[in-house]
Amino acid sequence: MTDRCYMTLTGAMHMKLGGAPAGPAGTGKTETTKDLGKALGVQCVVFNCGENLDYKFMGKFFSGLAQCGAWACFDEFNRIDIEVLSVVAQQLLAIQNALRSGMDRFLFEGREIRLQPTCGVFITMNPGYAGRTELPDNLKALFRPMAMMIPDYALVAEVMLFSEGFSDAHNLSRKMVQLYKLASEQLSQQDHYDFGMRAVKSVLVMAGSLKRANPDLDEDIVLIRAMRDSNIPKFLLEDARLFNAIVSDLFPGVVIPTQDMGDLQATMRLSAGADTGLQVMQLYETFNVRFGVMLVGPTGGGKTCCYRTLQQAMGRLRQQEHPHPSFQTVHTAVLNPKAVKMGELYGEYSSLTNEWHDGLASSLIRAAVGETSQDRQWVVFDGPVDAIWVENLNTVLDDNCTLCLPNGERIKLDATTMRMLFEVSDLAVASPATVSRCGMVYVPPEDMGWQPYI
Repeated sequence: MTDRCYMTLTGAMHMKLGGAPAGPAGTGKTETTKDLGKALGVQCVVFNCGENLDYKFMGKFFSGLAQCGAWACFDEFNRIDIEVLSVVAQQLLAIQNALRSGMDRFLFEGREIRLQPTCGVFITMNPGYAGRTELPDNLKALFRPMAMMIPDYALVAEVMLFSEGFSDAHNLSRKMVQLYKLASEQLSQQDHYDFGMRAVKSVLVMAGSLKRANPDLDEDIVLIRAMRDSNIPKFLLEDARLFNAIVSDLFPGVVIPTQDMGDLQATMRLSAGADTGLQVMQLYETFNVRFGVMLVGPTGGGKTCCYRTLQQAMGRLRQQEHPHPSFQTVHTAVLNPKAVKMGELYGEYSSLTNEWHDGLASSLIRAAVGETSQDRQWVVFDGPVDAIWVENLNTVLDDNCTLCLPNGERIKLDATTMRMLFEVSDLAVASPATVSRCGMVYVPPEDMGWQPYI
């Protein structure tokens, strides 16, 4: 599928058109485009689109691409307003006509600029998701469309397991894919369940780190522990039992030794009960493999108590000068995204002075990025998650780790010291594109107990 995508995109470039991979979340649209640019030695700039982008910004972006010869990959391109898309079509048409004519300089937006023949524009889309618009016909004609289907999970898992040092990668990858297939069919349908490619990748990354930490442990046990640690936190109690039963059927006779969580668990018990402590440990494990984590559960179930307990435990271990590098002092910044407008959240231009004013989220993230210490920075979004505001964080939550602002600024986040945390009661109005990018920890209210209230 990747080779066919490469042929389609390079064919589009040969015809002086743009490329438009479309498909469900987690099918490799953006990463395939970036890898093709890397193979050809061309810089590829990824930018996450939203409804607050205007034609003036897009004109500046295209002008820069044309002059430096880079590629741009516009994620979620169909989230831009239809009025802006119509103007964008005319801007792109001017560039493509100049490329076909073999011109060195051309007139763009009233200015004569130079043109590098290597420049290219690619767009990725999730058709049918909430908040998406249909592209105008004059814009569709400028791109070569391509459907990205669900990749071969077994082959991807096998290659990644080999790269992580597993000798029996072929059999283990088949069992893992079969487990995910059975889980998606037999477990209950919940909004926060995701068994896509990003979920598979997080398991494989965790399995690799576990194998490096325990080189003498049997490979079956390493993979089972990784699959449990990645999936059990998001399951309801009944689904967790069923998931463990499926694992036992696929790996008969394999006994998983009890895992000692060490100093963190001992420190955490000072401020949490046994049941709440389980969610805290699950949150810590999920933070190790995901940049963004969602704490899901009803109001009053202990979500805030969960992450604050982990924050206090990590701070205590830092004060005790624990040698593990992940135990650092944690600073949190909490905001309710639904209490403010989109412009106040991510920033906007003043309608009177045309000056840029930073938003709450962008200023908090900018301050966290500016920290030079090894202290951990958690940005906590406490409120409902919906496509209106959270889709702007898509490039933050995936491998790009970049916040794209409406003024064109791209803030690169530090994946070592920063994390995004979302406190939500449910994900009924969140798009699959967002759900697939985050780790999930379900916090059942019955596990709260009475101790935290006293």
